[in-house]
Amino acid sequence: MTQGSYKQFCPIAMASEILCTRWTLILLRELVTGVTRFNDLRRGVPRMSPALLSQRLKDLEEAGIVTRKRGRGGVQEYHLTESGRELEPIIMSVGAWGQRWIEKDLSLQHLDAQLLMWDMRRNLDTDPLPARRSVIHFHYADAPAAQRKWWLVVEPNGEVDLCSVDPGFDVDLYVACDLRTMTAIWMGYETVKRSLANGALLLTGDKKIAANMQTWLGLSPLAKVERMAS
Repeated sequence: MTQGSYKQFCPIAMASEILCTRWTLILLRELVTGVTRFNDLRRGVPRMSPALLSQRLKDLEEAGIVTRKRGRGGVQEYHLTESGRELEPIIMSVGAWGQRWIEKDLSLQHLDAQLLMWDMRRNLDTDPLPARRSVIHFHYADAPAAQRKWWLVVEPNGEVDLCSVDPGFDVDLYVACDLRTMTAIWMGYETVKRSLANGALLLTGDKKIAANMQTWLGLSPLAKVERMAS
């Protein structure tokens, strides 16, 4: 952690040496949302190399922010320590500032179907969905071929699985739109109702699931932050 040191005793400088290295805040975003396993962390930071992810986790462990534990089945997990949990409001405040002040067109230049679907999967509100298995198929015609089709499988117990390969179940609702539209809805820049009205979003299938989409979609935890930028 001494590499690139500011060589200042100021606590802001010292904290910055730990928290402001490349990808660290993004990794902490995943950890504060409860992600603990290496492969799941990778899904939240898909453009981060496995080697760098391992290094950042090691750095955070050395700084006393993360601790390693054996989880179910003996799988290694990464959990925030007391000092790590204290970072949660700081991470969310940084996100709230970004949501409030950064122009949405700048955010929407960085589209990523895999990251979007992973975020949607973990924030999905299963309460409005039927008390049975529900399968929702998303199709983004403008996305790269490997990221064009996704399935959210919601089980009666509330468990949600994300698939990039057809899971083989009957589909209850087909969702078709471009990636920018769904990202804008997820971020709170747009709504399901307006996107349906202007033809940017097409829903086919179970009418009740379609009617409740704005609710079960969950949206980004920062979607409700009042925006100052256009």
